[in-house]
Amino acid sequence: MDRSDICGMAVACELAKGVLDFIESFVVSGVSTGELDDLCSDFIKSNGAVSATLGYNGFPKSICTSVNNVVCHGIPGPYRLKSGDIVNIDVTVVVDGWHGDTSRMFVIGGCTKLAEKLVDVAKRALAVGIDAVRPYGYIGDIGAAIQRFVDRYGFSVVRDYCGHGIGRNFHQEPTIVHYDTHEKGSQIIPGMFFTIEPMVNAGGYKTKVLNDGWTVVTVDKSLSAQFEHTIAVNENSVEILTL
Repeated sequence: MDRSDICGMAVACELAKGVLDFIESFVVSGVSTGELDDLCSDFIKSNGAVSATLGYNGFPKSICTSVNNVVCHGIPGPYRLKSGDIVNIDVTVVVDGWHGDTSRMFVIGGCTKLAEKLVDVAKRALAVGIDAVRPYGYIGDIGAAIQRFVDRYGFSVVRDYCGHGIGRNFHQEPTIVHYDTHEKGSQIIPGMFFTIEPMVNAGGYKTKVLNDGWTVVTVDKSLSAQFEHTIAVNENSVEILTL
């Protein structure tokens, strides 16, 4: 990884974060997830970038909107958010060939104590995972730290989906597992860019994909929450590019 790589990734990641900052004021009761997608799509285009998800393996929209018991890959559409909903908005943009990937939870109006706690634990689980990253450490340390933290609150960490290397490609090595595999896994080498994005469920960790081929939900219909950052591993430090 040279300085130009860092600069390219930093620009893409800053825009991805900027999309979430931009859309925040629109994520209110009554808005449809399709309308949020339109707004994000226009914002991305107006900044000279493209959405990495639009058309990716046939995905039809520019962002993912995962509401309540949707774990990830929710397709924006006619559903209108209402008070008490929680929604994850996941954005990946491409700027000059570099990918920036981040997601954030939004709470609509007043939510239940359970939902509030789940969102808080998911946010802190991401921080715990990032804190476990060490140059020349091991990927397995990330998932072990996340699961130890989440287990303390009686929640569960999704096993079926993971973080990933990123850069000139949307998805590449290494694979970042968010639960304890009881193995060290691959070594973390300076020069890596990857996402950490633990999905935390209020109930069990099992998931299933709906008939649209994309939308992933909890099997037990429990709530799910997720936050995501893209990070860079330097020789002596770890940098959160989407912070």
